[in-house]
Amino acid sequence: MTIATNPASHPQRLVIATRESRLALWQAEHVRAQLQAQYPQCSVELLGMTTRGDQILDRPLAKIGGKGLFIKELETALLAGEADLAVHSMKDVPMELAPEFLLAAIGEREVPLDALVSNRYGSLDDLPPGAVVGTSSLRREAQLRAQYPYLSVSPLRGNLDTRLRKLDEGQFDAIILAAAGLKRLGLGERIRAVIPAEVSLPAVGQGAIGIEICAARPELAAWLAPLNHSATDLCVRAERAVSRALAGSCEVPLGAYALLDNEQLSIRGFVAHPDGTQMARAELSGPANAPEALGLQLAERLREQGAEEILASLAHPFN
Repeated sequence: MTIATNPASHPQRLVIATRESRLALWQAEHVRAQLQAQYPQCSVELLGMTTRGDQILDRPLAKIGGKGLFIKELETALLAGEADLAVHSMKDVPMELAPEFLLAAIGEREVPLDALVSNRYGSLDDLPPGAVVGTSSLRREAQLRAQYPYLSVSPLRGNLDTRLRKLDEGQFDAIILAAAGLKRLGLGERIRAVIPAEVSLPAVGQGAIGIEICAARPELAAWLAPLNHSATDLCVRAERAVSRALAGSCEVPLGAYALLDNEQLSIRGFVAHPDGTQMARAELSGPANAPEALGLQLAERLREQGAEEILASLAHPFN
């Protein structure tokens, strides 16, 4: 990473808007440390905020407007000039940003896979019939129901600490969480098993951190460019193209996972009915220099495998 030598081109003060959950604050502190290493003379402050997604915990995300609820207040702070940048988990960032915003950088990815957390069982295969598994994700639920139809899948909302508490209180036999969040908060010992992508394909952007700014701030985009991790950026752009093409949201069980190997990207994805009875899967590889095009190709392949019919049934559930 090259540090610019002209002090006049450096930021003097930056404010990061962040949610106030422990994981969100870890991510914001991580970006703050990167910025201070890049620009030692810059004062970097955090602006903690509570979003609607944090406030409404008694209903699934799909029922209250989707993951965009986790970033709306942060975007308002950007527009009002109260913050310069907002830090998000990339899996929470809507596939279509309003034109006044842009993603200035995507940080290096942590392990993007899902993790099984349980006080009694070491793997999904160990869970007995009727065991209650908690998850907040239709994506995870569909894959669980397809492969483990004898398990009872139950909604689980709240921040990471709240979910772990509910498990420890005995409300669930096991819960499924993103491995990245547990590792980042030093809770890796709670992971009983990292679930292979073949069993639980990750969410689009899972494990990556995104930095959002106002599009009218080109100087800020230039300052943040060194924080972009090119390999992660390529993978996440390909994954987001799949979801965007298929209107991916919290209401659609959809996963996409890309890997970079030299100059080649390989990507796989799925679209499913929440009950796991219908599932379209596909995978392909292509040049890494055209990640969005590869994502669009995968979306088309998924359509050929029946994704269109699944999406139509979700749009018109009573037909």
